[in-house]
Amino acid sequence: MAASVLPPQALAGRTAALVCVAAMVSLAVAMGVGRFAFTPLFPLMVRDGLLGGEAGALIAASNYLGYLVGALVAARIRVPPATLVALGLLGTVAATAAVGWTASVPVWVALRFVAGVLSAWTLVATSAWGLGWLARLGRPHLAGTVFAGVGLGIAGAGLFCLVVAGPGVSSLGMWVQLAGWAGIATLFPLLVVWHRPAAATAPAALPAGQVAPQPPARTAGLVSCYTLFGFGYILPATYLPALARQLVDDPQVFGLAWPLFGLAAAVSTIVVSWGLQGANRLRVWAASHLLMVAGVLLPAVWASLASVTIAALLVGGTFMVITMLAMQEARARAEGHATAVLGRMTAGFALGQLLGPLASAAIGRFTADFSTALNHALALSAAGLLASAFYLWRAARRSAH
Repeated sequence: MAASVLPPQALAGRTAALVCVAAMVSLAVAMGVGRFAFTPLFPLMVRDGLLGGEAGALIAASNYLGYLVGALVAARIRVPPATLVALGLLGTVAATAAVGWTASVPVWVALRFVAGVLSAWTLVATSAWGLGWLARLGRPHLAGTVFAGVGLGIAGAGLFCLVVAGPGVSSLGMWVQLAGWAGIATLFPLLVVWHRPAAATAPAALPAGQVAPQPPARTAGLVSCYTLFGFGYILPATYLPALARQLVDDPQVFGLAWPLFGLAAAVSTIVVSWGLQGANRLRVWAASHLLMVAGVLLPAVWASLASVTIAALLVGGTFMVITMLAMQEARARAEGHATAVLGRMTAGFALGQLLGPLASAAIGRFTADFSTALNHALALSAAGLLASAFYLWRAARRSAH
């Protein structure tokens, strides 16, 4: 196919479908496994006596630190996006399987750091490759479908744990099995990127860490709000299954929290991208923060499976919506400095989600137990989300006048 000639309509449709599915699966593996597999497996590792609350927080924080480092480095790697997608996916599968081959907490910390780096690389490369193809094919509106892969990956990892977990099933063995399923899933995106390595006019890789000398000042508040969002969502996103396990020690029951979270994220991404295109972004962003506040606080003030379920829906149903809205608003304000602004947004988000587990672990040193420490950390997260919602709502009112 000539690079300068668009394919016929039917061929363009099939190509767009292949690209969407491949990019969706790529993000599902990178995020659902590389970033968030620890969440549904953490309570099972606690059940097996392999981990406690502080060690779990350290492992989670190492993954978020890896994501921050990976996001800052990815834009500087001089390889084609399709190649980086392949390297990221294969590395994620290997790092995930390796968790099940050891019982050393320091090794787990290192492996989850590596998985965080690889997931950031895959996210950057998949965005560059997939969105480049969709732009060339004249179907940029399908981007919401691509990013639904994040929620689908989260739901898939959660459903795997829900189905496989049982009294006699080792959590370490489940890491290896999950890596095997992830390896099978990666075959399709690997095949597609091999045959369609790049669009003729693919956009540059997601700019994480490339800061222009003079970025526009009007985005400082957005960066702060996005940082608070990263801090606010990460604790419930990490510990919802563990909270459910405190209420009922049955993996077939407490394991439902994570699939619900992922499905809510996937559905909300598609619904908002199609249904709220004309709405004020700042108002929808602020409202999403308020809904997330409710989801963050519910498990701390109402200990029941119902509250954990509602929290999973509220947090899962807003965190990808906020991501889309924040990126759109920042790009609209970029004034020719999109690389700098989106780089600061990405770094702020990564920093916020890194600080969440660390704050929980630090509070744990001054409280009687892990549950009390987590409740205090959730309250702190909710306060940050509430303050950022207030700022966004005021900003929306100022922009309307």
